[in-house]
Amino acid sequence: MYNTILQLKEVDFNYNAKNIFKKTNLEIKEGEFIFLVGESGVGKTTLLKLIYFDLFPVNGTVKFDRFDSVTLDRTDIPLVRQKIGIVFQDFKLLNDRNVFENIALPLYILGEKSEAVRRKVFDVGSLVGLMNRLNEMPYDISGGEQQRVAIARAIVNDPLFLIADEPTGNLDPFIAMDIIKLLMKVNTKGTTVIVATHNFEIVKKFQNRRIIQIKEHSLVDVRVKN
Repeated sequence: MYNTILQLKEVDFNYNAKNIFKKTNLEIKEGEFIFLVGESGVGKTTLLKLIYFDLFPVNGTVKFDRFDSVTLDRTDIPLVRQKIGIVFQDFKLLNDRNVFENIALPLYILGEKSEAVRRKVFDVGSLVGLMNRLNEMPYDISGGEQQRVAIARAIVNDPLFLIADEPTGNLDPFIAMDIIKLLMKVNTKGTTVIVATHNFEIVKKFQNRRIIQIKEHSLVDVRVKN
């Protein structure tokens, strides 16, 4: 029996007097792989920010792991972020550091010893297929490889939950498929994964996965037809 890792209960959120979510509910179990779909501007990124407590609901509750948006002490937010890996569309890599150092950044912040850093970076570097790129600079590798670096950085600390916000938006269709397959490989290791995308063509190819659509200021489980 899998435990609930994330729950939204009766969540309201608005931005500049515009309703984004109204009485929205969601429950995600440990180990799920989820596509979050919806048109650009409909609220995908807002939902993700609510999950990792960058935003807070006007009404209702967001619960992640043992953390609750109503009772959360703001000083505990860094603890939440240690449990959540985030992959951005624009990669957010540091161009003054090589691939190894970019991946290792979360471990440096936590004060991990050099031997542990080396082992963990090599482990995820192997997983994402970057072992021959660890000494390269981000600007010397392809866009697809840069996204792999971003994924490796997001998972190097073994997060409970991985968020990918439009991870294929800047990539060609073939590379985009490789990135989705890589995220699914991460999921098989036990990490819960949610992928926000407006690319319905990709989602259609993975209809055996849970698909959540933002629709009319709420969230609904859907089945996408070919």
